[in-house]
Order: sequence, then structure tokens, then C-alpha cells
Amino acid sequence: MSALTFVQQAITRISEPVRLPAVVGADLEVPVRGGRLVQYANLDYAASAPCLEPVNAAVAAALPAYSSVHRGAGYASQLTTARYEQARHTVRAFVGARPGDALVFVRNTTDAMNLLARSLPEGTTAVVFETEHHASLLPWQNAVRLAPPAFPGEAIRAADEALAAIDGPALLVVTAASNVTGELWPIAGLAHIAHRHGARIAVDAAQLVPHRELNLAALDLDYVAFSGHKLYAPFGAGVLVGRPDWLACADPYLRGGGAVQAVGETTEWSDDPQARHEAGTPNVLGAIALAAACDALTATGWAALVRDEERLLARLRAGLAAIPGVRELSLWGQDHPRVGIVSFTVAGGGGGRGGGGASVRPPPPRRRGGRRSGGRGLRGRHVQRCARLDRHRHDHRTRRPPRRGPARDRHHLTTEGEVGGLAQEVPDQAAFVDFSLTGRRSVRSPKSTTRSKRAPSAST
Repeated sequence: MSALTFVQQAITRISEPVRLPAVVGADLEVPVRGGRLVQYANLDYAASAPCLEPVNAAVAAALPAYSSVHRGAGYASQLTTARYEQARHTVRAFVGARPGDALVFVRNTTDAMNLLARSLPEGTTAVVFETEHHASLLPWQNAVRLAPPAFPGEAIRAADEALAAIDGPALLVVTAASNVTGELWPIAGLAHIAHRHGARIAVDAAQLVPHRELNLAALDLDYVAFSGHKLYAPFGAGVLVGRPDWLACADPYLRGGGAVQAVGETTEWSDDPQARHEAGTPNVLGAIALAAACDALTATGWAALVRDEERLLARLRAGLAAIPGVRELSLWGQDHPRVGIVSFTVAGGGGGRGGGGASVRPPPPRRRGGRRSGGRGLRGRHVQRCARLDRHRHDHRTRRPPRRGPARDRHHLTTEGEVGGLAQEVPDQAAFVDFSLTGRRSVRSPKSTTRSKRAPSAST
């Protein structure tokens, strides 16, 4: 092959649309007021993603021979056990785990962080930013909470100062990608700071792994947690991956069969941190589903996935910037790297619940063929905080009176049609936008679903 031919083929591959695995339910129709059926606009991917078809196929293939795990001599039990442990191997490879790292299957990221919290050595202090998701913010008995940093370097400086002031073991807890703005946190730099003080770092990667490749070993992270239901495997499984020593010394997360080596006058618990914290019959199908999702995204190729997402993200942001009164929110400025999540405000929104900010509530599903989740709790407060920071930057430059706070709503985009549809309806609502990397279908925006089945214009 000549060099010219090689370059031409490479350019062709780059320019070709990404062939993404489809999602189950892509053609779902739902009833709206009046009894008509319209195509469902799933706008809730960041909260919980639908199932990939390869994931569904893997679960269906495992069901006929489903049996007990680690406790049967029959063929079905042996096969199911092998599939369960192969799933563990697949997910370990997906996150780039070290050879000696443990991987404990749990229910979700919240479960993983609570397991880690119960495994901390006595006297350990957790250092956590107030911008964290509840799963990472709340489990720690002894915690130091840090204010939202104004820029990435301040996050590293604040963590450095907080860890330096701690006498005893410490754990730095941080997200890899914000579930509010999509901004990427400097986890490699934070890991370096934590280790310089003899501390460890735990990373909530729930919003990162559907969008970006993660390598735990290369980043020198101690623990990583994420959920299958955000990774297109909504079968009730998640993982905690990381160093085994704290887990091996902790009391079993659940006490029961599988976590013990011997039971008599005294109970001898398993020394294997994976078995020690996976008592009872595990969620085999959830583990198989999670591994299948990891395989599907890896097979698609991260370079192609990221390129497609960034193309949609750039188009969306350009479209929003062209609409009067719309202001994109961020913690660290518009140029900071992010995954495909955008939050923004619309000037002149009405007042809403909580925080004095404007709030646009999603219409009932029976009126429009769509599903959205509102920003509540920590997410809502973080959005308001970002809005205040953004207004401060804007007002400092323009000397204009401050605008009201953000409306809270979320959209999760898959296709160019959805990007265009959202831009068309933005004057009526403020939203989070999270690009799903799957389900390549033209789904109408909620406003247009009640009128016709035509896909929205692709222009923004």
C-alpha cells in the first residue's frame, strides 16, 4: 500500500460517521393527551442510560444456563461462574486496573462509595469538594469539605492545603467529570498531590466512563467507582476497583455465604477482598451486562466516539451562543475541556422552587412524548453556583445588572436532529444537555413531539 493510499483511507475513516451500537427501545412510542402515539424522546441519559442491544443480547445468551455462582458442581453453575469471573476480568481491563487490584461488584456508584467508606482505616479523614455528587459527598463519617474551586489549579492547591493539615490517614474524593457541566477535573494532578501527602484518592467515574477512556494505573488512582446504569447496562450492577489492602482488612460489607472460609464457634472471613464483600448470590446478569457494555464501547473505538461527541458538542454550543438571552454555564470557563454535557440559562425565566433561581418544570409525560429529569438537591445547588460564577464573570466585563438564576432541566442528545430541535426550543427552557453515544435515531424535541413525527431541522 502506498503512503498516499494509506493517508486517503485514514481520512476516509475519520470522516465516516461513527457506527454506534443501538439501544433497546429506540423506536418506543408513547401515548400523549388525545390518545395519539408519538415517538419517545429519551432525554434522561445522564441519570440512567438505556440498554445497548449487545448488552441485551449478552444477558439473553446467559439466561438459559443461569445457575448459582461459586457453589455448584453442575455444568450450568460452572458456566455461570466462569461468565461472572470473565465479566470481572473484562471490567478490570476496561478501567486499566493494576494486576493486584480488587474489583468488587456492587449495585451502583453510591454503593461503591459506601463500601469504601466502611473500609477506611480507623481515623481516616476524607477530603471532598462541595461540588461532588451525593454518592461521593455523603458516605464519609469524618470529612473535610472544600469550597468549589475557581479554576483547576485552585482545586489542586485546596486539596494540597487540606491534606497537609491532616494528621493521620486521608482519602481525597473527587469526580472525574462533572455531572452538571461536563467539565473534566484534573484527576492526575490531584492523585499526585494526594500521594505526596501519603493519602489515597478515590474517583467517581460514573459520568466519565460513558464518554472517555479511563486508565486507573496510568493515572495512578487508588480507587475508581462507576455504575452500569450510566454505561448502557441498566441491570443493577456497578463496581469499586482499586487497591485491595483496605478492603481485605475491613469488616464484610454484607455478612453471609460466600464471604466466609469457615463457620464454627468463630467465623473465619475470606481474605479475598472480592469474596469478602460479595456475600450472597451476586447479581450475575448485572455483571455480565456491565462487561458487555464495556466490550461494546471498546470495540467501537474511543477515538471515534470522542470525535463524534465533540463534533456534536461544538455544534450545540455554537447554536446556543447564537440565541439571544442564552448563557452557557461552567465552573471553570467556556474553554475548559468537557464531556458532552452542557448547562445553560435563558434570560427572563420565571421564578421557581428553591435557591431563588428560575425553574422550568418539565411537562407531564402524558402531554409530551418525552422524559426529562429536573435538577434537584446537590445538582440544583451546583447549577445555581455555576450561574452565579458565570454572572460574576459576565457582569465584571459588561457592567450589566445581574440576571436571575438558572432554570433546571436536562436534555440528553443523540443525533444532529435532536441538537437542532433543542436549539429551536431553547427560548422556552433551560437545560442540561448530555450526549448519549448510542441510539442513533432522529428523535424530536419535546415541543415538536405533539405535532408531527417529522425529525426537527438539523440546523442550529
